[in-house]
Amino acid sequence: MAALLGATAPSLGCSQLTRPPKISDLPLRPSCSCSSLPGPSTSGRRQEEVGLQGSGTSAFPSRHARRTCGMERAGRSGRHSSRRTAIILASGAAGSLGSATGGSGKPVSSPTERLLVGLAIAYITLMVLVPFANVFYQAFHKGFAVFFECLADPDFLHAIKLTLMLAGVAVPVNVLFGLVAAINITRNEFPGKVLLLSLLDLPFSISPVVTGLMLTLLYGRNGWFGPMLQQAGVSVVFAFTGMALATMFVTLPFVVRELIPILETMDLSEEEAARTLGANDWQVFWNVTLPNIRWALLYGTILTNARAMGEFGAVSVISGNILGKTQTLTLFVESAYKEYNTEAAFAAAVLLSTLALMTLFIKDKVEAAAAAETKK
Repeated sequence: MAALLGATAPSLGCSQLTRPPKISDLPLRPSCSCSSLPGPSTSGRRQEEVGLQGSGTSAFPSRHARRTCGMERAGRSGRHSSRRTAIILASGAAGSLGSATGGSGKPVSSPTERLLVGLAIAYITLMVLVPFANVFYQAFHKGFAVFFECLADPDFLHAIKLTLMLAGVAVPVNVLFGLVAAINITRNEFPGKVLLLSLLDLPFSISPVVTGLMLTLLYGRNGWFGPMLQQAGVSVVFAFTGMALATMFVTLPFVVRELIPILETMDLSEEEAARTLGANDWQVFWNVTLPNIRWALLYGTILTNARAMGEFGAVSVISGNILGKTQTLTLFVESAYKEYNTEAAFAAAVLLSTLALMTLFIKDKVEAAAAAETKK
């Protein structure tokens, strides 16, 4: 602190140290770093008192210098954050954010390269585009009247309602869980952290059918918790509760896995500078942390919603696939096709395909907005 006062003394003058200095009177960059300022310890306060006694001033310049140094550190953190965000978005970290910025590859010129590109396009056409187009053809080749008649089926409408309800439960729960888990995992070190990260990836590696079977064995009539739940009058298997548990399980990792890479590369000095300026934990999260992770959070939410609406295996096992009661859109497609009601099956498939197209559209908009913000 004495060094800081010594550095500012030539520009302020000894007679001006008795009044609070103006920001315009201070040099642009103090000669000391923020890390050299005294902290809340007793030794730091003693050093501050000694320096102030030697210069004959009050304690106000010390607090003002600390605030100025915190503002300078916040400015440097903001510049580092902009460069870091540009790198992340350009490299496509956390859910391929930034792919809308384009690449810097060389043009295809040689015959071998043209052949490889042609093979890739042909493969995508046969595996994705042709089946996707066939779904719409099968749904509309008998006319729009048949299509809209299938949409008015009560069982079809119940399947849509149940699908939206499951997504409405699973998405908010896993977004909140992923946000809290990602912040605590990246900001703390604790025993079992590696094991916890591995457990978060478990829904990716376990088959959804196995997930449904596990939940059935746990909450079924003869399961571990079945008798207790039966006495309490709670139904899990062949009910909405079990379907919600299965959906939440399979969609659990998306948000947290999108946020962890961003939080790990985030400069912690931004949050430290905000706390130095007097911000509480909620203000730090709302004004510093959330703006840095909002694109990854939104992207993870989109993926969670798409996975929840398209889940089949786990929900099929634990729901029992009861028509008009525990049947989602994906289960309705299978049931209608097996009963040779192809028009209703393809009508439901068109609706699911439309939801997929909407997801891709929102995803592109998110990437474009992230890329546009990086260019500012």
